[in-house]
Amino acid sequence: MTRLDREARVTIKVLASRGTSNAAVARLLGVSEGAVRYHLGRMTAGAVDGRGGKPFKATRVAAAIEDWREAQEDGTINLAALHEWLVAEHGYDGSLRSVQRFWAKRYPAPAIRARRRVETPPGAQAQADWAHFPHVIIGGQGKSLVAFKMVLSHSRKDAIVWSEGKDMLAWLGCHTQAFRRLGGVPATVRVDNEKTAVIKGAGAWGVINKSYRRYATTLCFHVDACPPRQPQCKGKIERRVRDQRFAIDPQRQPWSDLADLQQWTDAQLAARAEQLICPATGLTVAESWAAERTKLTPLPEILPEPFDDVGLRQVGIDGLIAFEGRQYSVPFAHVGERVEVRGCADTVQILKDCRVIATHRRHTAARLIIDPAHYEGPSTARVLAPPPLGRMGTKIMELAPVAQRSIEFYAALAEVAR
Repeated sequence: MTRLDREARVTIKVLASRGTSNAAVARLLGVSEGAVRYHLGRMTAGAVDGRGGKPFKATRVAAAIEDWREAQEDGTINLAALHEWLVAEHGYDGSLRSVQRFWAKRYPAPAIRARRRVETPPGAQAQADWAHFPHVIIGGQGKSLVAFKMVLSHSRKDAIVWSEGKDMLAWLGCHTQAFRRLGGVPATVRVDNEKTAVIKGAGAWGVINKSYRRYATTLCFHVDACPPRQPQCKGKIERRVRDQRFAIDPQRQPWSDLADLQQWTDAQLAARAEQLICPATGLTVAESWAAERTKLTPLPEILPEPFDDVGLRQVGIDGLIAFEGRQYSVPFAHVGERVEVRGCADTVQILKDCRVIATHRRHTAARLIIDPAHYEGPSTARVLAPPPLGRMGTKIMELAPVAQRSIEFYAALAEVAR
């Protein structure tokens, strides 16, 4: 006789009360007519399954099971391993199923937490993440590339920027390129806990990387770090990364260079935006994006150059600041002020009030890098201009670069010194 679950027994009772024949009920449930009559007879007589009141076989080793559960420091529960342990250590002769039934009754599963679904308003959020694509043919060579992906949470308009690395310069540079393709900057950017984004901790309690934090301040967006091990909290970008592996796969064909791949990717995304429907508006992604662009913060005329180190320094009385073991000059009018120093790919930028006031070459052999023009100009209300070089100082500066000089040059220099 086929064993029926509680739902099937209730179905039999309801159909029988409506006058459905036993044969029809049996055909519907795929059981014999005798099974239907049997269960109808038990329900009519008010019979109770006596097995429900019997103790579980594993009850006699309940203390051992509790000790084993407390010993699982990593929190991982493997009931098959528990059953093997009970057989070996306690001579348990029951089946694995008996242990499973006991465990389900003694340690019921925790309550299910409902997941909140949120649709952000236009311009409020973008989500960003990396995707790896190994062995992409670029210029006849197989290279491992990463795709930086950013999607606007409201309109679902996305941008992909290809890169060969994931360091801080690439992270900020890809952000800049993505913002250009999206037409502005959203209020927040939800990111994973990459070291280029969160230097310590994770989620809301993480410490934002100082370079990334300063970049975000410059472009006026808030960094929203995703909680750890919860990919559903940035489900829109996770879905787009998954879709990209099927719709925009760079491994399907060779590319002459990275720019060729980027141009093809931009064209593919533009075409898909005309076809895909935004669930928040019911319009196409392209139409929804056109409306959302008006809510984004406009990009500045001069976008910040990507940098992997940043700090605040006070300008000394000699117009110098220290950075990475070197000293760099700034215009003398900023003596005594605190300025921001950024280590870019090839340069060191010095900013005041988000405005670049000096630029020098980075990682030079020289430890003292001075621009003489920084010491020229009129005094300000706060800082007096340094004394001029004078005739001797001017002549000495003319000695550079070192070269063969005539005796007449030294005679003129001596004349100045009189």
